[in-house]
Amino acid sequence: MPVLVGKKAPTFTAKAVQGENIIDSFSLDQFIGKKYVVFFFYPKDFTFVCPTELHRFQEELAEFESRNVAVVGCSTDSEFSHWAWLNTPKNKGGIQGVSYPLVADINKTISEAFDVLAGEETIDEDGNYSINGEMVAYRGLFLIDLEGTVRHQVVNDMPLGRSIRECLRVIDALQHFEAHGEVCPMDWQKGDIAMNADHQGVSDYLGNQ
Repeated sequence: MPVLVGKKAPTFTAKAVQGENIIDSFSLDQFIGKKYVVFFFYPKDFTFVCPTELHRFQEELAEFESRNVAVVGCSTDSEFSHWAWLNTPKNKGGIQGVSYPLVADINKTISEAFDVLAGEETIDEDGNYSINGEMVAYRGLFLIDLEGTVRHQVVNDMPLGRSIRECLRVIDALQHFEAHGEVCPMDWQKGDIAMNADHQGVSDYLGNQ
């Protein structure tokens, strides 16, 4: 699996749904120079683990917004499936109330560009085309900075839900580094002591532990 960290995030233009509105031409490029982006993939609409994640992102949306971070979801479902799910109440398995955009990657090109597409297309020596597995997205998550560069990525298999708190922790670490030039050690939390990236800075950090 290619690592996108340190590289520009793949660009795309696709349909998306936000609230009651279907957006014909949605692109992450609109956020460059303005907002950080958490761009996350999930396997399918109308499933079991996926709505727990989407609702939790919504519950924590103010935390992301306070950090100048846009949250954007994506799956290989159509915009019409997204719209129907967004208009289904939570007590009936829907995600009504989710207000951030959901991108429709029905052609699977975005999932492929971010290398989170499960399944495999094969063509045998006779030209017969087949697909092994489901062509849906793994639970990929990408933190994209103000310059459009991927700074963090994590990909979970489909049964494994993500940690929203860990996502926020990584955002805090990145923004601390950008603001102060200090690197953040293991399990660093906002407000903890960080360290300068030199021998003396490390010694000072260890001396404070």
